[in-house]
Amino acid sequence: MEKAGSILQKLKGLKDKIERYNSLYTEWEDLTTLVALAIDEDDESVLDEIKSGYKELSKSLENMQLETLLSGQYDKNNAILTLHAGAGGTEAQDWCEMLYRMYTRWAERRGYKTETMDYLAGDEAGIKSVTFRIEGLNAYGYAKCEKGVHRLVRISPFDSSGRRHTSFASLDVVPEIDDDIEVDINPEDLKVDTYRASGAGGQHINKTESAIRITHIPTGLVVTCQNERSQHKNRATAMKMLKSKLIEIAEREHKEKIEDLKGVQLDIGWGSQIRSYVFHPYSMVKDHRTNYEVGNTGAVMDGDLDDFINAYLTAVSRGEIEK
Repeated sequence: MEKAGSILQKLKGLKDKIERYNSLYTEWEDLTTLVALAIDEDDESVLDEIKSGYKELSKSLENMQLETLLSGQYDKNNAILTLHAGAGGTEAQDWCEMLYRMYTRWAERRGYKTETMDYLAGDEAGIKSVTFRIEGLNAYGYAKCEKGVHRLVRISPFDSSGRRHTSFASLDVVPEIDDDIEVDINPEDLKVDTYRASGAGGQHINKTESAIRITHIPTGLVVTCQNERSQHKNRATAMKMLKSKLIEIAEREHKEKIEDLKGVQLDIGWGSQIRSYVFHPYSMVKDHRTNYEVGNTGAVMDGDLDDFINAYLTAVSRGEIEK
């Protein structure tokens, strides 16, 4: 039986959809009325207003249509994203930081909130790994489309000879699971380590071991959290992250081995990338799953990812690619 909170949440979601539909219908009526008046009075002064209104309405309809492709049980949930730099030292760690900025910018564009949960700075620059939460309606449904290895080709700013380098980083995405969902975790299956938390660039270094690392021994899954000041809060957050990962595994239980789910992080290199970002000798970002590509790399790195997500969800809905 569903809990009252879950039922109320579903009702609120349905109510929001109805309100959005009614709002879009009203916008369409106002726009068609304006067009009719302009034609009757032969008034071209409102042409720019009509074009702008049509563009906004089309974008809103496209977004609403896209939401119909989010059919997963947890698509509406918040998302927990983890970026890992691939081999290559500073180059890959800098690329990891660039991707972190890209996804936080994307979240801002959609009106989502972000919170960094764990951060491991690079040796000289960039990030070795970072885990962060994106909070907002359908955050997981959209962010899951980005899961995989991302490849960068550019002239390295760290190479005094100005040579071209290829770097890799991987993104893992899991839904944030509500507290009212039960997951059976045996305490004896957990290995809990504590350590001193530190932020980017060594800032905010705690004098106590408040950061938490939890290893789920049966699966080998590891989660860490250091954003809270108390060990108790970090442990609670880490357990929530572990529960989210175990839920994802349970959903894909047809996989025979846990490595099937973790493989993207075990092989961050050639032949496994989902998308390539080429800065030199030309500018292009291409998704290898859908073949969708754009030439404006700057816009993409500033978080303009919706067209890539739309292309992926559309291809999945048509059965052109597997989820």
